[in-house]
Amino acid sequence: MLREKPDFIARLRDVPHQPGVYLMHDRLGRIIYVGKARDLRRRLGNYFQPSRSRLVDLKTRALIRSIWDFEYHTVRNEPESLVLEQKLIKEYRPKYNVSFRDDKRFLLLKVHSEEPWPRFHLTRTRKEDGARYFGPFAHSGSLRATLDWLQRQFGLRSCRAFVPDENDYRHCHNDVIRNCSAPCMGRIARSEYMQRVQLACDFLDGKARDHLKEIEAEMMAAAADLDFERAADLRDMLMDFKKTVTPVRKFRRRGVPGDAIKPLEDVAELGEVLELGRPPQVMECFDISNISSNHIVASMVRFRDGLPDSANYRRYRIRMVKGQNDFASMAEVVRRRYSRILLEGRERMGDDADDSQEDAVSAMRRIEKQVEAGDESGCGTAFVRLPDLVIVDGGKGQLSSACAELQRLGLHDLPIIGLAKEREEIYRPGETEPLVLPHTMGALRLLQRIRDEAHRWANGYHQLLMKRRVEESILDDVPGISETRKKALLQRFGSVVRLRKQTADSLASVPGISKRLASAIVDWLATH
Repeated sequence: MLREKPDFIARLRDVPHQPGVYLMHDRLGRIIYVGKARDLRRRLGNYFQPSRSRLVDLKTRALIRSIWDFEYHTVRNEPESLVLEQKLIKEYRPKYNVSFRDDKRFLLLKVHSEEPWPRFHLTRTRKEDGARYFGPFAHSGSLRATLDWLQRQFGLRSCRAFVPDENDYRHCHNDVIRNCSAPCMGRIARSEYMQRVQLACDFLDGKARDHLKEIEAEMMAAAADLDFERAADLRDMLMDFKKTVTPVRKFRRRGVPGDAIKPLEDVAELGEVLELGRPPQVMECFDISNISSNHIVASMVRFRDGLPDSANYRRYRIRMVKGQNDFASMAEVVRRRYSRILLEGRERMGDDADDSQEDAVSAMRRIEKQVEAGDESGCGTAFVRLPDLVIVDGGKGQLSSACAELQRLGLHDLPIIGLAKEREEIYRPGETEPLVLPHTMGALRLLQRIRDEAHRWANGYHQLLMKRRVEESILDDVPGISETRKKALLQRFGSVVRLRKQTADSLASVPGISKRLASAIVDWLATH
């Protein structure tokens, strides 16, 4: 249903002169652009000036012509607008946005009080691991400068070892230059060290007024003594601290404070719109990553009750498909996933498997109920149940390939859909037209979350394999190393990193590696 185009000039009168984030909609209600502004009314007014469309580039001109409506959210400061803009772009993936469409997130500071000697370190993901997180921080440079100052000011360790010992201490100079309290050497008790960690946490929580006043007073004193270089350094440090410790609200779903994700309600709504008969308690989503033809990988992520079940995530290397073929790759990974589940189900059924007249889905559901009731038929292996809904990342082609494999396995009645990225269209078997849900529906947001998680999991695996490939490729340049010898070395020692730690005698124990060649390999790796 098309929306009526509003009077933008009249709408602008209600827009405040405040910092915030705005969202542009097209005539179908889809979000096509997300931006931020220090002054919302001034920025939005620029879009609707008649002369602007003639002065801007073609991309911006196309955006202006597509705008049918807009909405905005006010924030308190620029860092908040940057954080909110990033979240909205990652959530809606507007076609006219370029920045923030990847998997990269703003930096966080993490410290785990249960570690023997806790340390602060940078991360981009927040996990439920009992650690304390600060952020996100929009200014990475200021954050790194603040972290460096925190470690020096409170004598906190910066070494990466989980429990540093004497060997680590020999290579550490922070104690010598008095930047660390050296807890690994027993120079400070754990209780005193934890007090220092707590002071650093208070600083990051915004309880840093005394420290900021001290630095400001030192800056003024340096300026009065005509030590302008020192005063400038303190001024820059003070600006970094203010950017870091300025409190930023944590924006959740749709970036609106208080609008939290409601997974169970989203699951129930998804079951209704797909007409499944019951909420899909367990969902599995597949994604293919083929950035290059060297390593084509797939991912499978599982959600239970609308939340990630990371213990049951799986990664696959595509084996049977040559070149980049999303359809064939999707068929392979679906076949491998559910053929294994069915095989384990047959093993649980034992001799009754051959005599049973049940279809595969009904048989697996019956075993599932037996397991839940505590009757596992004496089988000690963990039972992996079939999902209530299968999701493939893609349109009709990927869905058709997956459906064909499910039918070959006898899983005709297993619910499955395809989710196309461009317009978030939901494709269903037997339906010619896709289902398009409003972006405000929790059901669609749930599908987007599981799809994005599958995409992140596949990309992470692809990057890991590419990193290994880069490390392994260094062996191609070693004189005298053939492909067979290279495989033999990697099969024995696992990686180039471990290979570098071996002696010539260890390498010579590998079939096909002579002592002379082993010595040459050790010398070559030591210099490259």
